[in-house]
Amino acid sequence: MSTTRQPTDDSGASAPRPGGTAFLLAQIGAHAAGRFAERVGALGLTPPDVGLLRMIATRPGLSQKALATDLGVVPSRVVTLIDHLDGKGLVERRRSTEDRRNHALHLSPDGRRVLEEIGEVAAEHEADICAGLDAAERDVLAGLLRRVAERQGLTPGVHPGYRGLAKGMPKGRPR
Repeated sequence: MSTTRQPTDDSGASAPRPGGTAFLLAQIGAHAAGRFAERVGALGLTPPDVGLLRMIATRPGLSQKALATDLGVVPSRVVTLIDHLDGKGLVERRRSTEDRRNHALHLSPDGRRVLEEIGEVAAEHEADICAGLDAAERDVLAGLLRRVAERQGLTPGVHPGYRGLAKGMPKGRPR
């Protein structure tokens, strides 16, 4: 672990200050997540809402069961997550043409409009968070972080926070 020492009292005693890569990733990640939550909060959304909308937009007709598998949560929890977006008029459930027991998920017209707004917010967020880097440095950093994420077995495009979020949500009651 890389640390720097900083005096903490008049006696000259010092304590290590975290400065390693893992700490910096956690520090920046928490900061970036908080700022993103503030930004999308202005649209009446949460970061999990945004992630779900993006997943549905990139895979129209995705079943709730497939979405649950992608997120690593039980299907009953996805119902709660989608109920929330459906209640806002952003997602439509349609009976699957292949299997009428399943619902195919699609963005509503309002959902597509909101996703465009999210894109603008996300671009501003990215520019703000990475303001100290030029374009080439951003590319290098993104490539290195993709390698770290892959090595850790993280699913591309899926925030691991869904597992914890879905476990904490009560069944049948949208938030």
